[in-house]
Amino acid sequence: MRVLFLSQRVPYPPNRGDKILTWRLVERLGRRHDVTIIAFSHGPEDEAGAIELRKKGYSTVTVPYHERLGMVRAAPRLLRGEALTLGVYGSGRLQAEVDRRVGSTELLFGFSSSMGAFMLPHEGLARVMHFCELDSDKWRQYAEREPWPKSWVYRREHHTLLDFERTLARAMDENILCTPLEAEIFRREIPRASVTVVQNGVDLAYFQPSEATRIPRQLVFTGVMNYLPNIDGCVFFVKEVLPKLQQRWPDVGFTIVGSKPTPEVQALASQPGVTVTGFVDDVRHYLRRASISVAPLRIARGIQNKALEAMAMGLPVVGTTSATQGISGKSGEHYLVADGAEAFTAAVAKLLSEDEEARALGRRARAYVEEHHDWERSFAAIDEIAEEAIVRRDLRLRRAPLRP
Repeated sequence: MRVLFLSQRVPYPPNRGDKILTWRLVERLGRRHDVTIIAFSHGPEDEAGAIELRKKGYSTVTVPYHERLGMVRAAPRLLRGEALTLGVYGSGRLQAEVDRRVGSTELLFGFSSSMGAFMLPHEGLARVMHFCELDSDKWRQYAEREPWPKSWVYRREHHTLLDFERTLARAMDENILCTPLEAEIFRREIPRASVTVVQNGVDLAYFQPSEATRIPRQLVFTGVMNYLPNIDGCVFFVKEVLPKLQQRWPDVGFTIVGSKPTPEVQALASQPGVTVTGFVDDVRHYLRRASISVAPLRIARGIQNKALEAMAMGLPVVGTTSATQGISGKSGEHYLVADGAEAFTAAVAKLLSEDEEARALGRRARAYVEEHHDWERSFAAIDEIAEEAIVRRDLRLRRAPLRP
């Protein structure tokens, strides 16, 4: 089968959450099918990634993404009552690249709702939309956290993007989400649209436990650090949780590991015990050194790769409800869940004061991801979804009314 895969970013290298998932999707589809990739390029790293994909045998087309131009394109949509996202990621050139290739394509596979816009004109093809998470719900969460006027803009985007997501989802032959919770929201907000849950995995061979280099009372957070939920979570932790821990254990350290730290994140390094690394070649080095992984996210959906990777390394994880809700394990058995500064402080303090229990929690975490988040098991459904989409396309076209 010839598959055209559309992505907001070049799906390689797999060094951030969305790229980990898109690369795994491409790799799985590529085992049985001929996959061509069309993606926005956000700079030299994406162009280098495209070269690597071509070396691996994937035909890859990149379209330069210009953030400022996207904002200009989005502005008129504010007056027309349309989702700004569709302007930010709108592109006549990318649409032309898609249109040029559909004649030799059997399946269109899109990742993220903004890429779905480029699929809508092609009703005659089988189409699968991987939402990952409902972006409209993310804007709702942003609106609840930010003051006016941002809250007004975010709330507006929630409503307008949800309208688009409804149109998009109902046009697709199948829709994919990462967690049962996301699917529940999807079914409530977008009834009469087919949806399947395909959970993320983790590279169990790459992320292996190691006790040899653990440093007592060292906490770690991993993630791209220009992403609002990560910024909000780290600021919350440094300002409201870490000082309380350091009152009891002055040597508690906190390392923020991730590329593109904003000035607000960089400023956190001025606080006692806080290190901000910026980009690192291998996040495992910092996970091996840490004794606890924290995920203090107050805005989150989907499965957090940061939590799965830490669990795979045998690290005990303390996360908020938002950060752990996509993982089907149990609090107290596979990780600890705590919300609010007081509860989060108490949960981390418990692990700091009970070293053997912390280690046992890490061992149970590793066993859990081995059983539930192996990529091979998680993505076995992708093959069936691709084939079923062709069947549904044929049924849909046979039922469609004849046009004059």
